[in-house]
Amino acid sequence: MATQSDKYILAIDLGTSGPKVAIFTAHGAVIDFDFEPTRVMLLPNGGAEQDPDDWWNAIKTAVRRMLARGKISADAITALCCTTQWSGTVAVDASGRHLMNAIIWMDSRGAKYAKQITSGLIEFQGYGIDKILTWLRLTGGIPTHSGKDSIAHILYIKNERPEIYRATHKFLEPKDYLNLRLTGKFAASYDSIAAHWLTDNRRINQITYDAGLLKMSGVTRDKLPDLSRAVDILGPLTPTAAHELGLRDAERVQVVMGTPDVHSAAIGSGAARDFEAHLYLGTSSWLACHVPYKKTDIDHNMASLPAALPGKYLLTNEQESAGACLNYLRDNLLYPDDELRKENAPSDILPTLDRIAARVPAGSGKLIFTPWLNGERTPVDNSLLRGGFFNASLQTTRAHMIRAVYEGVAYNSRWLLQGVEQFIQRRLDAINVVGGGAKGDVWCQIHADVLDRPIRQVKQPIQANLRGAAFLAALALGTLTVDEIAARVEIAQTYQPNPANRQIYDELFAEFVNIYKSNQKIFARLNR
Repeated sequence: MATQSDKYILAIDLGTSGPKVAIFTAHGAVIDFDFEPTRVMLLPNGGAEQDPDDWWNAIKTAVRRMLARGKISADAITALCCTTQWSGTVAVDASGRHLMNAIIWMDSRGAKYAKQITSGLIEFQGYGIDKILTWLRLTGGIPTHSGKDSIAHILYIKNERPEIYRATHKFLEPKDYLNLRLTGKFAASYDSIAAHWLTDNRRINQITYDAGLLKMSGVTRDKLPDLSRAVDILGPLTPTAAHELGLRDAERVQVVMGTPDVHSAAIGSGAARDFEAHLYLGTSSWLACHVPYKKTDIDHNMASLPAALPGKYLLTNEQESAGACLNYLRDNLLYPDDELRKENAPSDILPTLDRIAARVPAGSGKLIFTPWLNGERTPVDNSLLRGGFFNASLQTTRAHMIRAVYEGVAYNSRWLLQGVEQFIQRRLDAINVVGGGAKGDVWCQIHADVLDRPIRQVKQPIQANLRGAAFLAALALGTLTVDEIAARVEIAQTYQPNPANRQIYDELFAEFVNIYKSNQKIFARLNR
């Protein structure tokens, strides 16, 4: 029998850009890491899809490549835990075969159906008062009118792909689909199912589907998976999954239920105790913390929902575009695929963008970038918003535009920070930052200056989700406690706010919010 020292955890983090995989010790120390990209299909009318087979093939490739390096024996892996992008939908039949591409979190095609099930005779911000009261009382939230929640995806399929809806045995979140591929079991966790807005979340340790919410949504219970905790062990790998991943002993590898990326980042950031916050800078962004209570702020589209850690809630929110804005800058402004392009983009352009942005004074010559390239979720819920550069002049350079993109995302984070601190009724004195965007010193310092808060850069920030999944598996195995998590996460550097930049960033942030207020009706007319 394996001793404590030779037990290892395989963690899988399926992000929008592809899966990261890593091997951790039973106490959460990383041994090896790999990544394999996948593609996103952006479709007319707000569609965003990915092929679940692409997910699985990329995971197999990355895991096998990592194991081939031989840093540990595949036989030493005793647990596997997944974390993935959240608020996505995979329709599968009774055999577990997906019936169409996965609809991912960026997809807004179900917006009109979300509005239909939440409307009423007397409305507040477009929601029926009676329905708001019911949904908030039970779940802590309500289907957003952006159409990007899982329930809206299901309603889109029901109304516009009825043949798929009829053939669907279960609708699964991406994390729960991967667990199906790994174990053959249809299941969801309390946290992964929350964005369906169909569960009674008032008793944190006894989450159940609510018959009234199912009736209001028009989705039947038989289309949804059974529920358990994120730290529960779902079962062993199937022989088929073990073979495909290069793991020889299927029965030895126990699959932990796992959690969505927002929840794993909270754990992997080291900010696992109540009111300890982390800022995630990836394709999207969020500012979150665990709290001991169920609460909702409908004005800012934030709520505390079931966390991955047992007995806890997590303040959840999401800014739609963060690192996606840098990708947009690279692919559409700096290196577009057209006749004017003179060269291909460098394989890793971010260090170059960092150097250019660092040379530009704070405020980018008062050029303001709004990062709403795919609408926004928080601190406002509006899928019709769009991004842009404001206040450009003949003196505006490409360098100004690059820095303005970094600053625009930070302005949105500050806007969200105001809502978060109002929600928790206390000031956040320091914020741990994780995600791919946290690798650069420039963006960390810009966030410290714009937010006027110390920003603590977590070491290996891109692995935060993987680390959180590994910690969750360690909790399930009993080799780690929640109180030990913070000590297992190393802070690489702390960025203090620069007082010299306070005045310019206060001024430009105020105008950033004014741009939203002054232009939201224009966006509505242009993008309906």
